[in-house]
Amino acid sequence: MTNTDSQKIRVLVAKPGLDGHDRGAKVIARALRDAGMEVIYTGLRQTPEMIVNAALQEDVDVIGLSILSGAHNAIIPRVMDLMRQQKMEDVMVVLGGTIPAQDLDQLSKAGVAAVFGPGTPMQDIIQFIRTNVKPRSVTA
Repeated sequence: MTNTDSQKIRVLVAKPGLDGHDRGAKVIARALRDAGMEVIYTGLRQTPEMIVNAALQEDVDVIGLSILSGAHNAIIPRVMDLMRQQKMEDVMVVLGGTIPAQDLDQLSKAGVAAVFGPGTPMQDIIQFIRTNVKPRSVTA
């Protein structure tokens, strides 16, 4: 199910951990914005707490994390735990970066909806988000 055209998909793009390479995250953020999504880019060296708090404050539909440092097995479980604590189960998490194939199953079990490696066509990422984002709940 997808959101209606009048309701833009809101995506938080974040660079967790000590990884200082953000070119890819910026390219993704721009591609998502150019595709009509609202994008919030948090910048470098974000903690899981900072990411989840920003996602909560910004009322996002998707959290996109870019991890090149190899710290995904420590960062992702913490982010997912914090999201559960904040009752953010309706927010989709996608991951980009250099993620070894042997870690994909564990990341999926943790709740990551998709992992996009280097060279993934932008249109594939855009289409995945559009197809899989859950429509927002209407609050009374």
